[in-house]
Amino acid sequence: MAVETKGMLFEYGLTIPPLALQFAFNPQDISRTRTVSVKTGNAPGARGGYDFVSPLETARVAQGVEMQAESFSVTIMLDATDKMNDGNTIAATFGVQPQIDTLRAMAEPKVQGPGGVKVLSSLGLPGARAFERQEVASVLIFAWGMQLLPVFLTSVSQKETLHLPNLMPYRAEMGLTMQVIESANPFFTAEKVRQTMGTALNLIS
Repeated sequence: MAVETKGMLFEYGLTIPPLALQFAFNPQDISRTRTVSVKTGNAPGARGGYDFVSPLETARVAQGVEMQAESFSVTIMLDATDKMNDGNTIAATFGVQPQIDTLRAMAEPKVQGPGGVKVLSSLGLPGARAFERQEVASVLIFAWGMQLLPVFLTSVSQKETLHLPNLMPYRAEMGLTMQVIESANPFFTAEKVRQTMGTALNLIS
């Protein structure tokens, strides 16, 4: 019997309510995109880049080339059928709506509360006027297999396919788009180390 692969998306920080979601994940259902903007080589005879004659000149050739942060697109399936069959009362009453609400909350702005705890901006802070609230996006960790990447959730789409009698969905497809936070943070640094090891293994094999 094959073991079902699990993925996880959770917020890196203190949030009320806590934001974390585990889901079944098929590595074939992921799209990774990295784009490069080329703004050099407009001189006559040098379309697309500067001239060069040795590897030592490649740094000059690449001047004006900008690499954009990597983005992910993934579709996940949320299904409460197994939990309903196991007698889970929450699943039987609310289906996958709690999971949908969690994903939507991950994409909503947060404000800083007492003690560094972040709360949903829509809930507001006692005694704080609207113009005094500094809204921030959630820093999330997208985990699957051996990879943990820090990301911003830039888009969430949902397609509800099956519903309970109370119209709560118990099966839904969620389309997620994420942008990797490429900075000197521990998660991205570890990913670069893993990627370097993978490149070395490719040469060895």
